Amino acid sequence: MTTRKYLPSLFAQVLIAILLGVAMGYFDPVHAVMMNPLGQTFIRLIKMIIAPVIFCTVVTGIANMEDLKKVGKMGGKAILYFEVMTTAALFIGLFAVKLIRPGVGLNKQVSTMDLSTIANYTKVEAHHSVGDTLINIIPDTVVGAFAKGDILQVLFLAILVGSALSLSGTKSKPVIRAVETVSTLLFKIVDIIMLFAPIGAFGAMAYTVGSNGIGSLTYLAELMGSFYLTCIIFILGVLGLVGLYCGFNIFKFIRYIRDELTMVLGTSSSETALPSLMHKLEYLGCAKPVVGLVVPTGYSFNLDGSCIYFTMGAIFIAQATNTHLSTWEELSLLGVTLLTSKGAAGVTGSGLVILAATLSSFGTIPIAGLSLIVGIDRFMSQARALTNIVGNGVATIVISKWENELDYKRMDDILNRRIPDREEE
Repeated sequence: MTTRKYLPSLFAQVLIAILLGVAMGYFDPVHAVMMNPLGQTFIRLIKMIIAPVIFCTVVTGIANMEDLKKVGKMGGKAILYFEVMTTAALFIGLFAVKLIRPGVGLNKQVSTMDLSTIANYTKVEAHHSVGDTLINIIPDTVVGAFAKGDILQVLFLAILVGSALSLSGTKSKPVIRAVETVSTLLFKIVDIIMLFAPIGAFGAMAYTVGSNGIGSLTYLAELMGSFYLTCIIFILGVLGLVGLYCGFNIFKFIRYIRDELTMVLGTSSSETALPSLMHKLEYLGCAKPVVGLVVPTGYSFNLDGSCIYFTMGAIFIAQATNTHLSTWEELSLLGVTLLTSKGAAGVTGSGLVILAATLSSFGTIPIAGLSLIVGIDRFMSQARALTNIVGNGVATIVISKWENELDYKRMDDILNRRIPDREEE
């Protein structure tokens, strides 16, 4: 594939595609809306490959581990880290929205809101409780987990299969080698799919701008601006400090995963970068078992950007509807959000759904206020997804460090460009 050397990098290609999509959405919104199938096709191509990639990566990683107790300890450390970081994200979101107060003075009354705009979100919120999430980790059938593409179900099966292969000793070696071969093939397929990333990003962005209009970017601009600013502060501040603890610079890490970030920016979906992110983290020096366990789990339980969004969205609606909350009620809201956010596992594009579940469970803030942010949610979802993917990348490095499974020298060489930041083709 030497011809690719004469093409711009994937980062540049996707960035150009995003700009072209914005331009088309602004100047020709009618035809821009028709570009939606391009974005949806690319997203479906990625989703098609996610389940087998996770399965093979986790199976081979665990099967090659000599101590299965280490898997359990690793999972426990990951969950602990996830809870700490998502709680921090919730508090930062609360502090920011109370400081900036974007909803104050909006003069929107619940009685005049069009409830039809939120019907699709409120009617399904009850089906995504924490209990449902825990039960749904176990698939009805083995094939069903792959058919639905549920990340947690596939992860559950992979852990079982990997553990069984590990306990089988030398008899399982041929099976492990076969799975490793399939895994190599799958990542080659990912490379092929990634060639279409610019087309997908163009279609998704053209549709977003064409259907919502540039005017929607200025509507409730203070909320959008404060949300993006809060996400940036969380990434550079909180995750930056975590990066220093692990021995790397957050800016250099962001540069390293720039291709994945631009894909997420263009498609507003962090799932589009999942296979590529896993491959990049392994190449960076994180152990394969850690990557295979932490990244898929983090996509369900370590949604830092989403947690910031849930808190800021809820308090914004309270401010806009003149709903006064005491300090105890605000802390109670954080507790409810910490639980309902876990219901987002396996629910693609679930920001508004989970926010509806949060408001419904909390009871004090009018759920009708959700209609205030429906129009700009698509743009806010980009910041959510970007923060989520950076957070999960950092989480994988942290757990690798805790498990003594991190190649510090390799990571330092790659992030400082002494080693190419991708495998030579």
